[in-house]
Amino acid sequence: MEGTPVTVDSVREVGTDTVALELTTPEDFDALPGQFVVLRTELEGEEFTRYYTLSSPTVDDTFEITVGIDPEGDLSPWLASLEGGETVHLDGPFGEITYEGDTDVVCVAGGPGVGPAVAIAEAAHAAGHGAVVIYQDDAPAHEDRLELLAEADATVTVLEGDADDDLASAVTAHLEDGQYYVFGFSDFVHAVADAIDDAGGDREEALIENFG
Repeated sequence: MEGTPVTVDSVREVGTDTVALELTTPEDFDALPGQFVVLRTELEGEEFTRYYTLSSPTVDDTFEITVGIDPEGDLSPWLASLEGGETVHLDGPFGEITYEGDTDVVCVAGGPGVGPAVAIAEAAHAAGHGAVVIYQDDAPAHEDRLELLAEADATVTVLEGDADDDLASAVTAHLEDGQYYVFGFSDFVHAVADAIDDAGGDREEALIENFG
């Protein structure tokens, strides 16, 4: 099987139908918040490949990916069932959307985009910069980390899935508060890009990861 073998250190539930996998960092693995990896494994003789954006601010000894569980899916239920000690294979890191600790950030996330958004906000806070998180989801994940960010004076706004007007208002309110990072599925990231333009900003200056 292609990829570098890595050990699953632990698996924890971080929301409804959502788990975080903590993986042992392989040698020479140097990734920044915002980048993604390709995860490979073989189940019953068939190889499965999925893409996951890092959801931890660092990769020093371990790093994290966040997995949404599709009960009818081929891979995610298996990943959620792991207990630690298993081996998966990784390629990467990949991606040009990165945070290097050099600016204030506004992280806008829809659904599974919360993983990289929280990671970038935590990295910004650790570097002494301001952080805003705007997160839209009917079943929020990583609420413990969002609460810690809020307690550390980050601005955290969690919106219901149909609160599109509130999303646009939040984007407008924080237009000048830092580098925009946007993570989510196509309809969501396009709505955020439109809101940036409507507020007088420039979507081309936002770093946008479209999950398809």
